[in-house]
Parts: sequence; structure tokens; C-alpha cells
Amino acid sequence: MFEKARLIQGNQAIAEGALYAGARFYAGYPITPSSEIAEECSKLMPKVGGVFLQMEDEIASIGAIVGASLAGAKSFTATSGPGFSLMQENLGMAIFGEVPCVIINVQRSGPSTGLATKPAQSDVMQIRWGRHGDQSLIALSPASVRECFELTVKAFNMAEKYRVPVILAADEVVAHMRENFVQPEPGELEVIDRKKPRGNPEKYKPFAPDEDGIAPLASYGSDYVFHVTSSMHGQEGVSNNNPTNAAWKIAHMHQKLDRNRDEIVLTKTFDVEDMDVLVVAFGATTRAARAAAAEARRSGIKVGVLQLVTIWPFPDQEVAQLARSVRRVVVPEMNYSGQIAGEVQRVLGSDAEIKRVFRFNGTIITPAEVLNAIKD
Repeated sequence: MFEKARLIQGNQAIAEGALYAGARFYAGYPITPSSEIAEECSKLMPKVGGVFLQMEDEIASIGAIVGASLAGAKSFTATSGPGFSLMQENLGMAIFGEVPCVIINVQRSGPSTGLATKPAQSDVMQIRWGRHGDQSLIALSPASVRECFELTVKAFNMAEKYRVPVILAADEVVAHMRENFVQPEPGELEVIDRKKPRGNPEKYKPFAPDEDGIAPLASYGSDYVFHVTSSMHGQEGVSNNNPTNAAWKIAHMHQKLDRNRDEIVLTKTFDVEDMDVLVVAFGATTRAARAAAAEARRSGIKVGVLQLVTIWPFPDQEVAQLARSVRRVVVPEMNYSGQIAGEVQRVLGSDAEIKRVFRFNGTIITPAEVLNAIKD
């Protein structure tokens, strides 16, 4: 039995969630504000027969987890800011090679070194578009210590099920806050393992999808010999520059997520049944949004909150449905350009009234700021 109600940090919950999901390989380079994840893994991984490696840099870190995943291990890394930037090329290779792995990006204030210990939510567009070429991935954003644990498990499940890298886009506030937490018992949360091939190893095609659109993934070192390349490749895994094949490959990477959208796109709603104002929030700003909405209701303003748990693929349908009947939409986020607000505007159209609440000085958005935007 796990001990009950512990006061733990978000980063600690992420590390424990990874182990709960079956992760047995961590490679990373310490960087604020994600370093506690590496520290926890250095202590916990050996206890479960796993491997912890401190790498020389973030480029090597993501290269190591891609290799470990192809060898059959559930693998992950954690980083922030400049480290996430360094990972983009190998992350692109993981996307193209359909390699399941998890990257924790604890967002901090930038650009460059920036305010290394301060919070931000300014990596939203980098997470989606940081690599060149046509590609798609999944990104989840926790708002509490419990969600740090549970969404880490979900991140591994989605990575394994859909053969895609998944980003856990935490922020410094959530990663460093401490809350009471009771860890689920083994078996209480679903844990998904990747689909393995069953047929003749000589006929194995590593990128030939089954009827569900996902190809089984063998492990290096098994009876299955296969090739993974960052160049355009066909179902056999070898280079193939034929235009018909290229069109299939690019479409396949998008469509395998599109057809499973309802399972991938996760949101939470609070008091949306009778609302006149909708607040769309994610990560740490969800907490300020909910506090502001509660205060607004006490003063007679009916406010609901939509928490974006999945930020990529963007919850277009959920935003559009809830915003249909309100007179105003408020979007608080810790960045200058309104990266999520821009997506909300795209979904609702240029005529929709969207009140943006920004904070980009390394401090958190307060409930009072959100409340002012609601009442304005």
C-alpha cells in the first residue's frame, strides 16, 4: 500500500506518474524549473530496475530516449526553455519515425535564458510548430499536482497507443507548487502498452498500419529486424521518395490523430450550464480563472470556465460549442502575444469579442486581474 495524503511537488508527481505508467528509462540534463524531475528519477529508477542517465546536453537526451523507446522501453525526458529548443530536430525525427516517448517541458520565462526560475506559458506555439515540415503531436497541460501525476500517465498511454511523441506542457507554477496527493493504487489508472507485431518477422513492415490506423512496433534486439530513418520512408521503413508515398506518409501522421480526436482532446468545465461569460484557461491560469469565476458569481455575474487539458490538437469544437451562447470570452495566459487567445479567436471568428489577460513579467496572473476582465 502507498502511504496516503502526502504533501508533494508537481515535479515529484510527474516523476512518480511516469513510473506508474511503466517508464523505465530517463535521460536528461538538469535545467530549472524541471530539475526536480531528474533528481527524483535518479532515486526512483534504480529501485524499479530502470535506467537513469544524466546526459551531456538536451540534444543527447532526446536522442537517448528515442533509442531507448525503439529498444522497447517506455522512455522520457524533462527540460525547459533553451533545452526544449535544442530538442526540436530530434523531436522531429521521433515524430517522423512514429516513436512513442514523452517530453516534459516545464515552461519558464524567456526568450533565451530569460528569467530562468520564473513562470510563463509562452511555449505553446513552439510546442506545436517548433519543427519544420508537416507534422502533428499531442500536448497536455496540468493545472494541479494531481493532474501532473494523472496527465503524465495519460501522456505515456497516448504515446504508446498512437505511436507519437507527447509533450507534457507544465509551467513553473504547477511544477513547483505543493499539494496534498494520494497516489492511485496499481491498476486504479489505466496503463497502456504499445501494440507489438505477431506475424512472421521476415514480413514485418514497421510503418504498415493495422485497421485502427496504428502500426505495431517491434523492439530492436528482438526477432524483428527493421529500419527507422529520418528521410521520407514507406511502410517498409526504407527511404522512398515517390510522391504518392510521401503524400500517404504525411497524411497518415495527421490522420491517425484526427480519427482519434475524441479520445485525445481532453477538457474540463466548471459552472458552464447558465453562464453569460466564458473564461478559457490552461495550466496555472486555470486556478486564477476558477477563483475569479467564483467571485464573479457571488456578485451576480454568471461565469463559467473551460480548462484546456489538451492544448494540441486544439479543442476547436469544445471552444466553439461553449462560446456560442455567451456575450464575452476571457482568455488569461502568461505570455505577451496571446498564443491561446489567438487560437480561440481563430475558432470563433474575427467578430467575436475576446478579452485577453496577459502577464509576461515572470509573475503569475491573479484572480483579481481575471475578475477585472470579466467585469470590464
